[in-house]
Amino acid sequence: MKIGITQIILGSQTLDETLKLCEAAGYEAVELTFREGKDLHSGLSDAEIEAVGRKCADAGVEIASVIASGSAGGNLLSDAEEDQKAGRERVTRSVEIANILGVNATLLHPGHLAVDGTYDAAWDRLRDALVELAPVAEANKCAVGVENVWNRFMLSPREAAQLVDEVGSDWVGVYLDTANMMAYGYPEHWIRGLGSRIKKVHFKDFARRDHKFTDLMDGDTDWPTVVAELRAIGYDDAVIHEVGGDFDAQVETAKRMRQIVAM
Repeated sequence: MKIGITQIILGSQTLDETLKLCEAAGYEAVELTFREGKDLHSGLSDAEIEAVGRKCADAGVEIASVIASGSAGGNLLSDAEEDQKAGRERVTRSVEIANILGVNATLLHPGHLAVDGTYDAAWDRLRDALVELAPVAEANKCAVGVENVWNRFMLSPREAAQLVDEVGSDWVGVYLDTANMMAYGYPEHWIRGLGSRIKKVHFKDFARRDHKFTDLMDGDTDWPTVVAELRAIGYDDAVIHEVGGDFDAQVETAKRMRQIVAM
């Protein structure tokens, strides 16, 4: 497995700065974020996006996945049509950018569950949106990975598997975060339960006693088991960490990731 870093935790860092960090730390892959106010944003032309791909290739860094967002945000769990529309547009632009770059997956934060309405209704809205988006993902050869996030939704691997199966497309799966379930579950259960439905993986760690995210290998994650279970389902793609910290901390995290994937 290649080790990588996501721009999610790098703030407004430019592509050039990100690639320099990758070179210094030894990251082999990167997850790019396209958002307003950055040098990478959703409004880039095809030619500009192609230039981004060439720059990463020249640096020897694989683009593992992309995330595009607009000013409207979007929430595919919401019953508000404007939220649904913005969410669908965000996914569509993400897979278009990925297609130009030749990247096979995009991360989807599905939105936050509100207290109004019902869980079942929110479930149906997300499923129906993903059914609508699946052909778009297929046309762009980019899978949509729904991330398990702290949004009061999709709280078990059984639910995650059911959601993917109800959509019924190989182009929609799960972007597994190894720590986002650790307050109430185990990442190894999710890996076993989801199998090939897992499209991409974020590495994080979590200390249950302190109820907080922590540096890799400083929390309660059973890393040998997690890595063994990923291998058991045939996952051999990049693993992308989502751990904050300054330059030196990112270099240290890369070192720890190499230790983890060697387990």
